[in-house]
Amino acid sequence: MSDDHHSHDHTEPPSDLALKVKALESLLVEKGLVSEEALDALIETYEHKVGPRNGAQVVAKAWTQTEFKEWLLKDANAAIASLGFTGRQGEHMRVVENTTKIHNLVVCTLCSCYPWPVLGLPPVWYKSAPYRARAVSDPRGVLAEFGTHLDDGVDIQVWDSTAEMRYLVLPRQPAESKGWPEDKLAEIVTRNSMIGVEEVCVDNDDNDTAVSS
Repeated sequence: MSDDHHSHDHTEPPSDLALKVKALESLLVEKGLVSEEALDALIETYEHKVGPRNGAQVVAKAWTQTEFKEWLLKDANAAIASLGFTGRQGEHMRVVENTTKIHNLVVCTLCSCYPWPVLGLPPVWYKSAPYRARAVSDPRGVLAEFGTHLDDGVDIQVWDSTAEMRYLVLPRQPAESKGWPEDKLAEIVTRNSMIGVEEVCVDNDDNDTAVSS
């Protein structure tokens, strides 16, 4: 595990806020203003599409602009802020780069510290006790469960997020996407790839669209 591991001052969203949100959700459903299915779909959209889009833009810019990438790896706070992405839970950031020899995985072993300004809401599994424990004790096994199978020669580095430091993975750019514009690249960057449990992939539809555009 990285030397940046800390064991104190982890933060969760305030419990009173969580209770208020839950009460509001229940009231909306009870009054018939929204269905549970619609509410779940809304949360799913924010977690997977709206929330992580900021981070995807950061990654896409790093893939296309060498100077920005170097700045991002040296001073993530300043580089990310230059794109307008700042706020609570994102004050202290570090970006770690995946390479052919190193794969990075982010976890918060004590709670769910997470870079909200670039990734949105943390997924349920990220906050779960099994992930928080096994990401440290069996990272290769955890990656395999997400469909990520790495060569034995690839070193897995696990980064433990805290209140003092939160991490964002800069995934490897797929070879098929070389030469794509930033906006197109941002579309293939996923939340899970920026946590490190998955790699960025290009499917046939993405590739066909890029070729014809």
